[in-house]
Amino acid sequence: MELRPYQREAVEAVYQHLRARDDHPCVVIPTAGGKTPVMATICRDAVSLWNGRVVILAHVKELLQQALDKLRSIAPDLPVGLYSAGLKRRELNYAVTIAGIQSIYTKACDLGPVDLIIVDEAHLIPPDGEGRYRQFTTEAKAVNPEVRVIGLTATPFRMNSGTICAPENILNHVCFEIGVRELIGQGYLCPLRTKAGIARADMSGLHVRAGEFIAGEVEDLMDADDLVQAACGEIMEHTAERQSVLIFASGVHHGQHVVETLRSRHGVECGFVEGNTPTRERDELLGRFKRGELKYLANVNVLTTGFDAPSIDCVAMLRPTLSPGLYYQMVGRGFRLHPDKVDCLVLDFGGNILRHGPVDDLRIKEPGKGDGEAPAKECPECHAVVHAAYSVCPECGYEFPPPERTKHDAQATDAGILSDQTMHSAFDVTDVWYEVHRKRGDPNAPPSMRVYYQCGFATTFSEWVCFEHTGYPRRKAEAWWVERSNEPVPATVEEAVDIARCGDLARTMAITVQRKPGEKYDEVVGHVLGPKAPRIDTDEGAAEYAASHGPISEEEIPF
Repeated sequence: MELRPYQREAVEAVYQHLRARDDHPCVVIPTAGGKTPVMATICRDAVSLWNGRVVILAHVKELLQQALDKLRSIAPDLPVGLYSAGLKRRELNYAVTIAGIQSIYTKACDLGPVDLIIVDEAHLIPPDGEGRYRQFTTEAKAVNPEVRVIGLTATPFRMNSGTICAPENILNHVCFEIGVRELIGQGYLCPLRTKAGIARADMSGLHVRAGEFIAGEVEDLMDADDLVQAACGEIMEHTAERQSVLIFASGVHHGQHVVETLRSRHGVECGFVEGNTPTRERDELLGRFKRGELKYLANVNVLTTGFDAPSIDCVAMLRPTLSPGLYYQMVGRGFRLHPDKVDCLVLDFGGNILRHGPVDDLRIKEPGKGDGEAPAKECPECHAVVHAAYSVCPECGYEFPPPERTKHDAQATDAGILSDQTMHSAFDVTDVWYEVHRKRGDPNAPPSMRVYYQCGFATTFSEWVCFEHTGYPRRKAEAWWVERSNEPVPATVEEAVDIARCGDLARTMAITVQRKPGEKYDEVVGHVLGPKAPRIDTDEGAAEYAASHGPISEEEIPF
């Protein structure tokens, strides 16, 4: 299996982190973006190149099976064992062990020394206390103090505690991240359309416990007969031409109510799975749904992660949530590509899109940072949910009224005065990395240097610097380089990347990002730079270079 360019970049970022740092990295790739091939490649390299041992941890059997299938396709000769009570296998003496955390968390000593612990869906690791993941990793370190932990997730945060990466947590640093919008633009994720349900409940009376709406109150509210009937009517109206519809209900009784309403009033079969559904019945329903024999499937809290059905072209959220992670995971069921699928329609009856922002531009608010205003609004004509910057609805052409201002800002802003104008935002930069970028589908196109700017734990921007192009792109690349380095301008992209990775460019402290409504990508248009390093062919530069750079042996292994 050939990795996609960003998957290869993710693998290399992990290796670079393990070589350069002594803590534990996390890789952030959107749902359906292909985390499992990254994980399988790391396993293959660890065993075949470095004679290491690896354990993969996950929390549901579907993820265990996916990891096993990918490992077999990428490295069919790799010795792989499976340890899962749910799959009735308890195999330990293998180079790679794929394990359910519920089954193996007390068995680290029985497993023996391992070099890498890879955690799939790493946002489920408890941030503190003696949870199962922490107990397993602590005991694994007692067997091998040098063991390293690698996390993979689409959502590197928890609702109650913010980022999963912190000095005191199991995972410490995001080493690679790519976003939903970028993968949609590159053609690796399915385009999305969003529409708010007309039938909506008044959620102002709901109470919050531990950062989430109280489940019983939510179900009572959403299970009102008039609301269920209206929502089911809308679902039928919008899905006449859809082939695979996944419904998220607010509770078991609510889900059963939805299923019965679709059957009795609209004459369609809708499957239903929840936590207590017998395994055989659940597997039969999911199989029929994946094969296209069952168009509608409702569920309660069981199909948010680890469920792979690429044909899903409509997700209906009949439950509100305060968790951006849960919202993301629900919508993420529709991200996968399928030959018969043009886009995925997201029907929101819980106000989640307005609460958390558009699905392709999710903005995560850390605890204690305040709610702020989600960057989305609903068109009153067609009920499409669009980015707040639009002045005209891209679905129906409705013209939004200009925003009202109740008081002047404390500071002047460089954002557009109207919502359809170009907006500029400043971001502090926490990390920068550089890659050789080659244009997909055009092997004759000259490569460019792609520069990634990490701005906080869940925000990354990038720009392209074109050293091997001609005309204006080359002149722009020369000016970019001169601003950052006293070294001669490189002739090739690979030379530029090598120099940049050695740390010989001025540090980027902050960037200014330009955003235009309707455009897929943000553009980096300004930089705040630190001082340039002296040239290394001077005495001062040579001494500084020797003090800060050491040769990396080819024999060095990354764990």
